[in-house]
Amino acid sequence: MPASPSSSAQAAREALARRLKHLMKNAGINGRVLSARCGWDPAKTSRILNAKAAPSDTDLRAWCDACHAQDQAADLIATSRAVESMYEEWRRLHRSGMRQAQEDVLARTAEAQVCRAYTSNVIPGFFQTADYAEALMRSITDFQGTPDDITEAVAARLARSRYLYEGGHRFVVLIEEWVLRTRIGTPETMAGQLAHLLTVMPLPSVSLGIIRLGIPRTVWPLEAFYLYDDQRTVVETLTASINVRQPRELADYARAFTALAKLAVHGDAARARIRAAIDALE
Repeated sequence: MPASPSSSAQAAREALARRLKHLMKNAGINGRVLSARCGWDPAKTSRILNAKAAPSDTDLRAWCDACHAQDQAADLIATSRAVESMYEEWRRLHRSGMRQAQEDVLARTAEAQVCRAYTSNVIPGFFQTADYAEALMRSITDFQGTPDDITEAVAARLARSRYLYEGGHRFVVLIEEWVLRTRIGTPETMAGQLAHLLTVMPLPSVSLGIIRLGIPRTVWPLEAFYLYDDQRTVVETLTASINVRQPRELADYARAFTALAKLAVHGDAARARIRAAIDALE
């Protein structure tokens, strides 16, 4: 089984720490000397070397100065920024509310020509109605205890839906059937959301498959993930958004998506599943 994205992010942090350790070794100094030259407590150096704390841009410049390796600073800073963007905690992303994170996803959607999405928890954002998005964001905000800017965040999320109609974008989506049966908001909210799925299905930009309950699985249920033009995969966990860019891992997600697609029904069979979920609300 391939390593999880979160473990890959930690492995990247450890690789950065090894580079910093090599700089010290090449300079012929230990952690205590480096700490003294940088003007901070040796415990900070230890945390960085053990990948338990992420160095700031300023820290990396000071580290390189201490090791007489100023020419390495720019590359290390770029590497560190890439590492830290791999694993982004929701509470940090939502520290001032959800709007900014939604605008970031909007920009990501605008840049991608093809978005492949597998969702095992909720309807994907670009298919969401305003009522469904509001109910979902309310529960997330309450759980995380982050600032309430739900009205603005919903508007930013709904803005993604315009790419269903313009710009030549393509959305290939797989939804686990239990997502259709998972009530977010009121029964009326769910009925409206499911009816909206039926509305977007005929669009030329949309391919929607439903993975039925009870069928034999060749791929186990996974956490929701989004593939953007084979350049990036975003995996959504309870606590974090994980950005995957490593080619081997991207290939694994693409292969998983292809296998999951073979489990899905499309067209009239998918519509029947959606209508059955609507009927179950009555």
